[in-house]
Amino acid sequence: MSRIGKMPIVIPSGVTVVIKGGNVTVTGPKGELHRSFDPDIAITLNDGTLNVTRPSDNRRHRSMHGLTRSLLANMVKGVTEGFEKNLDIVGVGYRVEKSGEGLTLRIGFSHQVDITPPPGITLSVEGNNKIKISGIDKETVGQMAAEIRAIRPPDSYKGKGIRYAGEVVHLKVGKAGKAVGGGT
Repeated sequence: MSRIGKMPIVIPSGVTVVIKGGNVTVTGPKGELHRSFDPDIAITLNDGTLNVTRPSDNRRHRSMHGLTRSLLANMVKGVTEGFEKNLDIVGVGYRVEKSGEGLTLRIGFSHQVDITPPPGITLSVEGNNKIKISGIDKETVGQMAAEIRAIRPPDSYKGKGIRYAGEVVHLKVGKAGKAVGGGT
């Protein structure tokens, strides 16, 4: 039995869950999320808790059991608290500015890079080198953070670029110089 899949999900007050077949809609104070799940996996709502069960122990059902429970838990957490990711911009002259709903990045290219967020994602700037990405869907928040980081990932020699807050970049040693006066 899946240790993750068999844990119940407690529904906080102010959150409503509607289950229609394999489709689940979770509505809360921050918004509404919809998702379709495998129809073989049973999702039941009893006394303010969501339970996920699988019909058999075959490989596909075992793999979908924990995944379904985690996705449902993320939906409930998203509509109540929301999710956020923080990015740091490291480098001399590298900076970010808020422009309308999006961002303008100046990160060492010959041009500035403009970013517009998808619906449901909020981008904010702290100082001139920190980006905060927030929203109710964990998947789209993480995807947006990954797309911004991919524009200029951290350089492995100097450490310049866009990195997740708290990410440790191990710097490589540069090219060694020639020994002075080598030879006979």
